[in-house]
Amino acid sequence: DNWAFLYAQRLALKQELPLCVCFCLVPKFLEATIRHYRFMLRGLQEVAEECAELNISFHLLLGYAKDVLPPFVVEHGVGGLVTDFSPLRLPRQWVEDVRERLPEDVPFAQVDAHNIVPCWVASPKQEYSARTIRGKIHAQLPEFLTEFPPVVRHPHPPSCPAEPIAWEACYSSLQVDHTVKEVEWATPGTSAGMAVLKSFIAERLKSFSIHRNDPNKAALSNLSPWLHFGQVSTQRAILEVQKHRRNYKDSVDAFVEEAVVRRELAENFCYYNESYDSVQGAYDWAQTTLKLHAKDKRPYLYSLQELEQGTTHDPLWNAAQLQMVQEGKMHGFLRMYWAKKILEWTRSPEEALQFAIYLNDRYELDGRDPNGYLTLVSLCLAGCLWSICGIHDQGWAERPIFGKIRYMNYAGCKRKFDVERFERRYAPTH
Repeated sequence: DNWAFLYAQRLALKQELPLCVCFCLVPKFLEATIRHYRFMLRGLQEVAEECAELNISFHLLLGYAKDVLPPFVVEHGVGGLVTDFSPLRLPRQWVEDVRERLPEDVPFAQVDAHNIVPCWVASPKQEYSARTIRGKIHAQLPEFLTEFPPVVRHPHPPSCPAEPIAWEACYSSLQVDHTVKEVEWATPGTSAGMAVLKSFIAERLKSFSIHRNDPNKAALSNLSPWLHFGQVSTQRAILEVQKHRRNYKDSVDAFVEEAVVRRELAENFCYYNESYDSVQGAYDWAQTTLKLHAKDKRPYLYSLQELEQGTTHDPLWNAAQLQMVQEGKMHGFLRMYWAKKILEWTRSPEEALQFAIYLNDRYELDGRDPNGYLTLVSLCLAGCLWSICGIHDQGWAERPIFGKIRYMNYAGCKRKFDVERFERRYAPTH
């Protein structure tokens, strides 16, 4: 279920050439920890096994793509290179670095394989809100939301057989924090991810439209780790969920809104806004209102360490933070509350955004993702810039600290769900 892979195979078949897959394992990536690397690498083991069955060689190259991929291309006489797309700054720089170092006669193509409507096709500019992009996305779904053709067993044997991969030895090349442990609930790999999708459709989809904002209800898809690491395709998830629209129309429509419209809105924002992870990326009205209230007295001030350990005065916030630390995920509704309280309890909007992104990227299995920087609620994600900087939102009644940024409080949460029940579930044990 990968359009970049399918395109590469199509080129190889047309030229009657072997096909190989390379994954460049970088020693560190933003705030990723061993929690993220183990999930990714265990999923890649499954990919390597599938490639072997398909007569396609899989190569794990240790190092940055610019250093290891061009020499591989030259050494093995590679005829063409196809890569996936990410709107984030660092992966885009990796692509540019490789492009500059490739031999001139080697064509290099990029395929947006993780959006349904390719990012640059969906819109040529930064969209203001879900309202402005929704029609553009839906108008193009008939063309792009199609069944995947299969990757076939490749008829041309590898010219460069892959060397056996010492998977455990790969970990010694990493320069990441090993203290953030793996989570027990999420088994890496496509097989496990597809099982989660199947269980969502069978058990939780029916209540998704009604209960998705209640952290005590099992109504979410829980797919975000597998989607983030490319182990399950969003397009596959939508294709499977849509088969049940007759029975669960409201839930299917709500899922499409979050997994397609809101998700691709986040990609659009990160692709067209270079300041996607800073206050400078916010709209002028939001920057102005945050600046006007930057020196407002805060009711509480917490350090990054206090926030990370979940030792604030607010038991709901602490429970949400501990859920993220322990499980590598936080319920989507609570992510909005969580980020807004960081704005209220830190010295400035800039510090709030820095802390929120750091904690998100360090603990969330799907951190370091366009949705984490942005979206309102997207497959259990709520974004830091929506919560703190009002991106894709509107101005609300002015109040201290927040200015015109949308406000959330504990009492409002109590009106929506059984707050104490959630707090008990994640209460720290002494």
